[in-house]
Parts: sequence; structure tokens; C-alpha cells
Amino acid sequence: MKIQENCGLFGLFSKSDCAQDIYQGIDFLQHRGQEYCGMATWLEGIRLITHHGKVLNTFSDAELSYLEGHFGIGHVSLKERQPVRWYSNMGEIAVAFSGNVINADELIQEMLSRGKAFTGRFDIEVIAKIIMEESDPVAGIAALAKAIKGAYTLLVLTGQGIFAARDVWGFRPLVLGVGELGYAVSSESRALHNLDMEVIRDVQPGEIVLLNKEGFTTVRQLDSPGRAHCAFEWAYTSSIDSFAEGVSVQKARNDIGAKLAERDLEEGEIQADLVAPVPMSGVGHAIGYHMRSKINYQEVFLYNRYADRSYTQSTQVAREKMAKRKLSVLRHAVKGQRIILCDDSIVRGTQILNKVRELKEAGAREVHVRIACPPLMYPCDFGISTRTYDELLARAYMYRGDINTREQLQSLEKWVADRIQADSVRYNDLSAFVQAMGLPQKHLCLKCFNGHNPLVVNGTSR
Repeated sequence: MKIQENCGLFGLFSKSDCAQDIYQGIDFLQHRGQEYCGMATWLEGIRLITHHGKVLNTFSDAELSYLEGHFGIGHVSLKERQPVRWYSNMGEIAVAFSGNVINADELIQEMLSRGKAFTGRFDIEVIAKIIMEESDPVAGIAALAKAIKGAYTLLVLTGQGIFAARDVWGFRPLVLGVGELGYAVSSESRALHNLDMEVIRDVQPGEIVLLNKEGFTTVRQLDSPGRAHCAFEWAYTSSIDSFAEGVSVQKARNDIGAKLAERDLEEGEIQADLVAPVPMSGVGHAIGYHMRSKINYQEVFLYNRYADRSYTQSTQVAREKMAKRKLSVLRHAVKGQRIILCDDSIVRGTQILNKVRELKEAGAREVHVRIACPPLMYPCDFGISTRTYDELLARAYMYRGDINTREQLQSLEKWVADRIQADSVRYNDLSAFVQAMGLPQKHLCLKCFNGHNPLVVNGTSR
């Protein structure tokens, strides 16, 4: 298995040239992927530039000047260059998406049997070719819902405007905004807020929206069998200043951290001098723990703002190097202290092991690790990444089955604490985690925790 898509989308229909504002929009989404970035605008046809690297480090003033036009789309990615331009029977289009097409290989083989050609085995090619087989963009986007198993948010740039769409389950977020600039769509609300735009609403699961000079128009609403919003958006992926499905990411993380503190207060035993995060993903959780427990909050790591997110690197070696580069220990704050250390999740366990070691080497008296998410028990199919079971630390303890009782959870926690050399480890259980997020459990995808695939009912795909 390999790392899959974790991307950011931004589209703008502006009252003036749009390139500078799209450039800023995708920069505000840079945390969703740092390997590639790209922009496409429309001026009597598509103008397209993509880069390997970050937004601020790659686009030149000359390139932004070349990207003329009042409307366009932008993309940041971990995996590949987007947007991609195509010449088709519906005219010239550019396509960008975020997500994961689970049945991509099957679809590619079927298309190859019909004489289609591919430059590579990229999901974006599969999506674009399905769209272009129809007579118009709306019919093409609607066809994706029948053909694709997986998750996607999508922007299609045409001479008519920008078509924005979300899969029928709503796995990944997509938000509409309006302001003096014009009309925009974004993977996260933070890009809209920072461009002084007002968030109007989320694109609904299965909805296809056209952005043009008239504003937003729902051109089709596909039947949605239910909702399956990725819970990791609130626990890790989205920026803490964003809102998704009307829920503040900051509030969700604070409440998730507070649930950890409530469990410690309920079960007792832990005495600590300070609460600290593993920056940056643990900050909101640690603040919530601090507010509920009344234990002092103190940073124990200095975050290197020029480093990338270690989780969104494309290889394990790169993840470990980036994790080492991005944090250094604040030794004065650590020496002799009993520390509650909060983070979002434990995947392989390598990085949290290193953080615990570093704190103890700097003189920490005790390190008690508190993890916001429940134990990761299943590979993710829908966008954060796709992993083997062997890469999940919890599966090294429990090869089969699920954590169903508090006793099972406590037994796992003792084993993990020994593996990462912590004085104790506690996770939120699934019930506490969901309750803290403020959304109904039936509206969330929790497959990586409980194995329940929203696409499958009674063993049958839907």
C-alpha cells in the first residue's frame, strides 16, 4: 500500500483578475499537501501552471501575470501535479480533485479494453476521462457517482465557470464563500476567511454547484445514501481556524482534549505538573485537556515553522526526517517535570517514541501520553492514506478483532506505553471521541477506528 491523496482545492469567480487571490487561497491550504501545487485560469481558453514544491516558493510574478482571467482553480497536493488540462468533446477543461478512487485499477482496465490511453495510473486521469465521456460537465460529474468507489471533492474549470462537486457521502469538506472579490469554493473555510470572504454553506453530499458571474447555482443534486464525513478532519487534517459542517475545528479539538482529561479525573492516579502538545496537531487537544483539568499549559517543543507536516510526507523515511527537523525540546520547561503530552493519534508509534525519549533525555521526570483519537485499527481507504495493517501499532498488539471494552483498551494502553517508553498512555474511546465532535456518529466515517465501511452494508457495496 502507498500514501494516497491529501489535497486542497480552491476556486474563485472574481470581479477582476483572479490569479493573485487563488495563489493566496491555495497557500492557506498548504497544510493539506506540500509536494505539488498548481493553478488554472480561463481567458479565451485555459492557462495552466503547476509546480513541484510549495506555493510561496514556486510561483513567480511573471507566472501569476500569465494566469490572466476572472475565474480559475488551484490545488495543493501530496501525490501529483494538478489541475490537469484536457481538450474534449465538451471543449477545453481543467480538473482538480482531492480524495481516493478505490477501484481505479478496475476502471483503468475497463477503459483500456475500450481503447483509452493513460499517461500514468493516476486517479485524476480516471476521473477526468469519466467526465469527458459524457456530453457536458454536469452529466460527466454525475457519472462519477455511479462509476467510482471512494471519496472525492472536485473542481472542473470550463468556459461556463467553475463546477464544484462532492461525492454522495461527503467524505471530504468543500465550502462556499462570497465577498467583495466574488464567489469562491474551498476545501476549508480558513482560505475564505483570510481573503475576507463570508462562508455561505458547505457543498452538500452529491451536490454539483456552478460558480459564475451570477453566483452559486445548484445544477444537480444527486441522491445521497447518507453522510460519512471523515472524522480526521476535526482531529488532525483541517486547520484549527476552519469550520466544517458548521463545527469549529478548534472547539472540536478542545472538547476532544477535555474528554481525555475527564477520563483521567474519573480514573485518578495521574499527578502532573504541566500539559503540553506535540505541535501542531496536538495543540487544540492539549488546550482542551488543560482547561478541563486545570493543570498548567506549557509548550515543551519549539515548532520549526519552516518544516512540513510529517504525516503528509510521501515516504516513511521522509516522515521521520521531517518529524525530527520540525521540533526541538525546550529544556528549561522540561527538566524535573511530570508532563501530560497530548497528540492527535498514534499510527506507527515511531514519532511519539522519539518525542518521549527526547523529553526524558532533557530531564523530564515522567511523560504521560494522551491520544485524542481512538486506536487506529484499520487502513483508511478514503483519502488520508492507505496503509497495511502491519503499519498500525495497535495491530501489533491485537492482530484481529476490535477494542470493545474499557478493559481491552486499558490492556492495549499498557502495552503501547511500554513500546513507546512512556509512563502511561491513554486514548479516547470511540464514544467519547464522537461525543466531543458534536456530530451524530451516523454522519461520520470512523472506518479506521471500527472497520465500518460506509460503502458496504451487510457485505454488499452500495
